[in-house]
Amino acid sequence: MKTFEFRHATSVDDAVTAGTAPGTKFLAGGTNLLDLMKGGVEQPESLIDLRRLGLTTIAPTAEGGVFIEAGVSNSAVANHPLIRTQYPVLSHAILSGATTQLRNMATAGGNLLQRTRCPYFMQTTFSSCNKRDPGSGCAARHGFHREHAVFGASADCVAIHPSDMAVALAILDAVVHVQGPDGRRTIPIEGFFALPGDTPEVDNTLGTGELVLGIELPPSRFADHSWYLKVRDRHSYAFALVSVAAGLHVTDGVIDSAALALGAVAAMPWRLREAEAVLVGRAPGDEAFHAAARLAMNGAEPLAQNAFKVDLGRHSVVRALTRAAAVRIDDEDQP
Repeated sequence: MKTFEFRHATSVDDAVTAGTAPGTKFLAGGTNLLDLMKGGVEQPESLIDLRRLGLTTIAPTAEGGVFIEAGVSNSAVANHPLIRTQYPVLSHAILSGATTQLRNMATAGGNLLQRTRCPYFMQTTFSSCNKRDPGSGCAARHGFHREHAVFGASADCVAIHPSDMAVALAILDAVVHVQGPDGRRTIPIEGFFALPGDTPEVDNTLGTGELVLGIELPPSRFADHSWYLKVRDRHSYAFALVSVAAGLHVTDGVIDSAALALGAVAAMPWRLREAEAVLVGRAPGDEAFHAAARLAMNGAEPLAQNAFKVDLGRHSVVRALTRAAAVRIDDEDQP
């Protein structure tokens, strides 16, 4: 590991000021960053520790939603009563990821900022990775790409974003609050992540020195009918091959609001607007769910090894919607 400077931020303003220096990284839980540093993928000149800033509160908002500060652990988010009752899909998603020990360390802000687990990015022995070394090429395109993107990829990168939490946040229309050198601003979750295009080294739309302060969840209509489905090679401690966050609001036996997003298919949570629209005005059931599934994978551009994700994605949408329609927040099988 490369030698680096280390200090504790004394305030948010102090962290933001320090974060504008070249080669500076913020440290919260460190569950991803430290692994990348040990492997030589990340080589910061300086680490600014955020853990003394106290951004560890989950609280209701005046609008009836919830605000999750960036330093709250993933475990605390998943197990908080407000999240479990009002936003159970978020609890499902977080509890499906990593191990208890990692969830105890990882933070809400850091979860959004984790980097891809593409093996060509994670291992410096591979020389071709545009995300790690811009201009070097994308070894995954002609190498191992079974787990890679089928939406939103480019000639320069086919990596996916690994977060489970972010997929649930997408259907909840979360808003990310950040502070940078020019003050505070908010970023809708759909505008937070960046597709690779010709700048695959850029993962998100944060500016230099901008610090994630927290995640705001507006009031949700999906407390009674939502689910997060994660399909993976093994049940424990594995990243998704395909995941689905599904939310339904049903009135008098008819769906009047729906939200769907896929994970592990793109460099960002992939919202399924067409599939959502076809659900509205229909009774929840196989006919409606299969109609949504037929639209879910429109525009997919799979590679040779991951074409199975197209069919898997359709089946997973049906399964997630079926589960969401059946579940209620008082179900005993809630995580």
